[in-house]
Amino acid sequence: MKKHIIAASLLATGLAIAAPVNAQSASRGDESIRPYKIHIPDAELADLKHRITATRWPDSELVKDETQGVQLATMKALAGYWATKYDWRKVESRLNALPQFVTNIDGVDIHFIHVRSKYPNALPVIITHGWPGSVIEQLKIVGPLTDPVKYGGKAEDAFDVVIPSIPGHGFSGKPAELGWNPVRVAKAWITLMDRLGYKQYVAQGGDWGNAISENMALIAPAALLGIHTNMAATVPADISKALASGNKPAGLSADEQIAYGQLDFFYKKGLGYASEMSLRPQTLYAVDDSPVGLAAWMLDHDDRSYKLITRVFAGEEEGLTRDDILDNITLYWLTRTGISSARLYWEASQGATGGFFDPRGLKIPVAVSAFPDEIYAVPRTWAERAYPRLIYFNKLEKGGHFAAWEQPEAFTKELRAAFQSLRVK
Repeated sequence: MKKHIIAASLLATGLAIAAPVNAQSASRGDESIRPYKIHIPDAELADLKHRITATRWPDSELVKDETQGVQLATMKALAGYWATKYDWRKVESRLNALPQFVTNIDGVDIHFIHVRSKYPNALPVIITHGWPGSVIEQLKIVGPLTDPVKYGGKAEDAFDVVIPSIPGHGFSGKPAELGWNPVRVAKAWITLMDRLGYKQYVAQGGDWGNAISENMALIAPAALLGIHTNMAATVPADISKALASGNKPAGLSADEQIAYGQLDFFYKKGLGYASEMSLRPQTLYAVDDSPVGLAAWMLDHDDRSYKLITRVFAGEEEGLTRDDILDNITLYWLTRTGISSARLYWEASQGATGGFFDPRGLKIPVAVSAFPDEIYAVPRTWAERAYPRLIYFNKLEKGGHFAAWEQPEAFTKELRAAFQSLRVK
C-alpha cells in the first residue's frame, strides 16, 4: 500500500518513475491536461547496466549475413556501447526541455508533447509514431516545424506540433481492457486535438501512425484538413493477389516493379516479428526481462533499417547515431512496454478483413512522400489510385522507415510542401 501512495505522490508532481507510470489511470472521468516530466530513478539505470553486462549470449549465426536474424557481432557492439558509454540522461533532458503533458482519454492516460509555434496562423499537426518507434523518432523535427525561420524556412511554414505516445507505448498508459486497435487510437487522437482547442488540423504518420491517421480521416473528415504519410496504404487488390499467389503481373512500370519486389521480400522474409505479435504477443516475456533481448527484437524490424543500424554500430556515419538508436530502445526498456506495445498488433488482427497496405477509401486530401528504403516505396500510380484527392507526391533519394528520425531536414521540407496548399491564406 505504501508503495502505491509514493507512486501516486510522484505522479501528482509530474515526476515519472519506471513502473507505475504506465499503470491504468484511476481518473477515467478527469479530462484535465497535466504537465509531465520524466525522471528515471538511478536504481533503474543501474539495473539496466547490470542486466546488459550479465547477458547470456547465444552461439553465433552459421551464415555470414543476416539471413538467420540479428547478428551476434552487431548485438555485442550495441551492448558494449550501451553498458559503457551510453547516457540516458541526455535524451531525458531533451524530452524534458519540451512541453509534455498527460490527459486521460477513454480510461487511459495519454502522454504527448505539445509545442505551439510563436508564429500566428501556425497549422496544427498531430504526428504519430509506429513500432518499434516512439516520440523519440520526431524529436529532430519539432524545432524546424514550430520555428521554421530559425531552420531556413518562412514564418508561414509554421506548425503547432502534437506528438502523442500510442497507448501501451512509451509514457502513455497501458490499456487494461481489450479493444485498443488503430481505430480506437484514432478516436482518442480526435478527442485529444479537440481537447487542445484545435477544430481543424492535419495529421502525419508512418507505420501504425499511417493507419491511425487514415482512420482519423475516415472518422472525422470535417476536422482533418488532410494527412501526410511516409508509409502509404496503396497496394492495389490485383497486386495483393499476385503477391499471395506468387504470379508477378506483367506490364508493371519501373517503380511498380521495385515496389512489388520490396513487398514480395517483406511478406516472405520480413514478417516474423509482426506474425508473432499479431498471434501471440504475451509469449514475448524475454523482451521485458532482457534488455539485449528487447534490443534484438526491435532491430529485426525491416531489412534496410537493420542494415543501417548494423553499419552504425560498425562505426560508419549514417542518418542515425548509436545514441539515437539506444535512446529509443532504452525508452522501451525503462517504460516496460515491450509486450504492451506488441499487443497493438494482436488488437489490429482481431476481426481484420483487409491487409495493412490495402487502400481504405479516403476522401480527404492526402500527401505522400516515398522514401526509397521504406518497406515499400509507393509508386505514384498506386498513390493516385488509392487517394482520389492526392495533393502532393514526392519520390525522395534517401531515407527509410524512420524517415523523420533519419532524414529530419528532408522530412521537414516534405511536411512544409505537403500541406502548403491547405493553409489558410
